[in-house]
Amino acid sequence: MLQIDLWKRVLIWLTCAVGIIMATPNLFYERVERHNDAVNAIELGEDTPAQQAEAGLWPSALPSGLVNLGLDLRGGAHLLAEVQTSDVYEQRMVALWPEVRDVLRPERATVGTIRRQPSPPDELHVLISEEGGMSRAMELVRGLAQPVVSATAFGELDLDVRSDGALIILRLSEAEQIATDERTVQQSLEIIRRRIDEVGTREPTIQRQGRDRILIQVPGLGSAQELKDIIGTTAQLTFQPVVGRAGSASDSAGIGNEILPSLDEEGVFYILEQNPVVTGEELVDAQPSFDQNGRPAVNFRFNPSGARKFGDYTAENIGNPFAIVLDDEVISAPVIQSHIPGGSGIITGNFTVEESTNLAVLLRAGALPAELTFLEERTIGPELGQDSIDAGKIATIVAFSAVLVFMFLSYGLFGLFANVALIINIALIFGLLSLIGGTLTLPGIAGIVLTVGMAVDANVLVFERIREEMRSSKGPARAIEQGYEKALSAIVDANITTFITAVILFAMGSGPVRGFAITLGLGILTSVFTAIFVTRVMIVMWFERKRPRTLEV
Repeated sequence: MLQIDLWKRVLIWLTCAVGIIMATPNLFYERVERHNDAVNAIELGEDTPAQQAEAGLWPSALPSGLVNLGLDLRGGAHLLAEVQTSDVYEQRMVALWPEVRDVLRPERATVGTIRRQPSPPDELHVLISEEGGMSRAMELVRGLAQPVVSATAFGELDLDVRSDGALIILRLSEAEQIATDERTVQQSLEIIRRRIDEVGTREPTIQRQGRDRILIQVPGLGSAQELKDIIGTTAQLTFQPVVGRAGSASDSAGIGNEILPSLDEEGVFYILEQNPVVTGEELVDAQPSFDQNGRPAVNFRFNPSGARKFGDYTAENIGNPFAIVLDDEVISAPVIQSHIPGGSGIITGNFTVEESTNLAVLLRAGALPAELTFLEERTIGPELGQDSIDAGKIATIVAFSAVLVFMFLSYGLFGLFANVALIINIALIFGLLSLIGGTLTLPGIAGIVLTVGMAVDANVLVFERIREEMRSSKGPARAIEQGYEKALSAIVDANITTFITAVILFAMGSGPVRGFAITLGLGILTSVFTAIFVTRVMIVMWFERKRPRTLEV
C-alpha cells in the first residue's frame, strides 16, 4: 500500500518550514545586515540611539543568519604579501649575544675580553682578546646549540659556529633557517587571521601561497589601504633599558645599543639597549581603558614568565628610566619609582579612543614575527560585485525557468510537484548556507545553477520508473510505490559519486573552488531529500484525496 506515517509527514514538512525560515533573511539582505552590525556594536558597548534604531530593522525573534557574499560578489580588498623571513634571523642573532657573553664571562682568564663586533644582520661576530683560548671559547659557544625542531631535520643543530683568527662567527644552520621560515610564515598566517577576525570583517580568505607568500582577501572593505592598516603594522611591544638621550638618529649608539625616536616628542631620540627586558610575546592580555586623568590608554598583563622578569627588573632599577617601545618608536620612558609586581601595567600616550582600541587589538593578536612586503594590492569595487550578482541572478532564473517548463511539459501534474520541490530545494540550500555561515562566491552561484539542473534528475528517474510500472498494467498505487523503490538505488548511486567529487574539491581546493564544492555538496543533499521525501509526500497526499484510476505521467 502507498502509505506514509503521520509523524514522517510532520517531520518532512517541519524540515522544509525550518529551511525556508532560515533562508528568509536573505530576501532582506541589506536590512538584516544592518541589524546584525548594530547588534554586534551594542554588545561591544556602543549603545547609541542610532544603533538601537538599526537593531530594530529586523525582529529579534526571527533568524538573522545570512549567506556571506564573497569578494567577487560584494567587492573588497585583495593583498598578496611576502613575509621577510630574514628579519627573524637578525632577531635571533640579537637575542643570542647575551647568551654568548654570559657563557664566556666565567672563562675570561682563558679567552680574555669579549666584545661584540659589527656583523651582517644574519650573523653574530664576537671578538676575544686571547686567541690561544679560541678552542675553549668554541667549545662553550657550540654548547649553546640546540636540536632543530623539525620533522625533516632530525639530529641537526640550530647553530653554525666557526672561527676566523680571534673572531667567533655564529649564524643559523641551513636546517634551522628552513624550520624558522616555516614557523614564521605559519605564525604570520595565524596572527593576520586573528587581527582581521577581531575587527569584525566577514569571511576573509587567508591562505599561504608558495614558500613565503600569503594571500589575503576580505569582502566588504572599501580599499586595499584599509586592509593594510589592519595588518600592516607589526605591533611589536618591548620594554627596554634606557642608556641615555641622543641629539639625532645619526648619532653613534654603541655596540649593542640602538637609537629610537620618541612617538610624542618631536626631535627627541633615546639610546636604548637592544636586548629588551620583556617583549610582547609574553603579553597575555591588552584592553583599552583610561588613565587617572581620563585619557585613553591600554592596560596590559604579562604571563608568569614575563611578570617575573618585569618585576625583577623594576626592583633592581628603581630610579632608572626604562622605555616602552612600540614598532621602533618610544611611547614613553618613565622613571621606575618602585617595584612593580604582578606583571600588569598601563600604556599611556596621546591616543584617541579608536587608536587605543586598535592598539589593544593588535597587542592581543600578537606581533608579526617579520615584516610583510605587499607585492600586489587590488580593490574590487561593489559595482563589479553587483554586476556579478546580476549575471548570476539571470543565469539562475533562466536555468530555473527552463527546468520548470520542461518538467511541466514532460510530466504534467507530477512535473508541478517536482517544481514545488525544486523551489523548496533552493530555499533549503540558502537556509543551510545561512546556518553554517557559508560564503557565496561566483563559482558558488554556478554550483547552485548546476544543482537546479541536477535537482530534477532524481524525479525524472522516479517518474520514468512509474511510467514503466504503469505499462506493466499495475495499479496507480502499486506503480507509484514500485517507482520510488526501484529508482532509489540509481538515485543514491548517482548522487553519492557526485557528492564524493564535491568532498574532494573541498578538501583539495581553495577559495572559489571550495565555494563551488560547498554549494554543490549541500545541493546534492537537499536534492535527494526533496526528490525522495518531499515529492513523494505530495504525491501520496494527492493520491489519497483524488484516488485516480490511472496516472498520466
